[in-house]
Order: sequence, then structure tokens, then C-alpha cells
Amino acid sequence: MGLLTNLYCKPANVENIVRKAGRAEGRIQGVHFRVFVRNSARELGVTGWIKNMKDGSVVMELQGASQIIEQLIEKIKKGKGRINVTNLELADLPVTEGEIDFAIKR
Repeated sequence: MGLLTNLYCKPANVENIVRKAGRAEGRIQGVHFRVFVRNSARELGVTGWIKNMKDGSVVMELQGASQIIEQLIEKIKKGKGRINVTNLELADLPVTEGEIDFAIKR
């Protein structure tokens, strides 16, 4: 196989890609929680989005390799600075094809 052929091969871990819906509660609005999650997701190569809700919770969708998603979930639970996640509910979702970034939704 040549170099060009290898560029078009699917990664070996494609079947390991998962997508999770999440809803976080706690001290998470007004403390840069969405920016923290977005930056953490981008550092880990996770795609998806995050959004503040009127009830004070934050919803998100996270997509990536299952082990990486677990790392991000642990980082979210731990928080940073004034961020204090008291509850994080997660559910499995179908993978979204073609997603390339992690965004903050308004």
C-alpha cells in the first residue's frame, strides 16, 4: 500500500466511537463551565456541543473514542476553579457522522 491509500483508510477504532448526551447540575453557570468543557473536549479530540438551559442546568453531547469520553466525563465531574458539578446524567446516543468540532451553543 502506498501513502495515498493509507490516507483514505478508516481508523481502526471507528467501532469504538460513542456519543453521550449529558445534563449537568450544580454551580455551572457564570463560572465558565461551557468554556472549560469545550476546551477540554478540543484538547482530547472530542466533538459535540454544550448549552446553558433556563433551569440552571447545562446540556451537552460528547462524541469520541469511548476511553477518551470517559476521561472527559471524569474531568467534567472534577471541575476546575469555582465549577462544582453536583449531578451529571448521561445517556447513549447514535454517533453523528461528519462532526468535526466541539461548539458552545447559545
